[in-house]
Amino acid sequence: MNKHDLVVAIAAKTEMPQAAVEKVLKALTAVTMAEVAKKGKVQLIGFGTFEARARAARTGMNPQTGKPIKIAAATVPAFKPGKLFKDTVNVKPAKKKAAKKK
Repeated sequence: MNKHDLVVAIAAKTEMPQAAVEKVLKALTAVTMAEVAKKGKVQLIGFGTFEARARAARTGMNPQTGKPIKIAAATVPAFKPGKLFKDTVNVKPAKKKAAKKK
């Protein structure tokens, strides 16, 4: 699903015009990116948390030459899904009840 498909699906579900949904989606992503860039968190209960995480400097390997290279420390965006999100994605099939013996 791309951004356009998401806008169409949300507009259908909320009965809002697609232009309004796109405006809200753009605002949501802009505010989320700005907050995470300031090392803050955006927590949507049940959905998940967007945050910045520090990645330590490390030694990697150049795949073409096989020589070690230094990879600098960085701050990277991260997403941790909430319980409801995880449970929705990880649906397990219902177990069949065993027949009782008489």
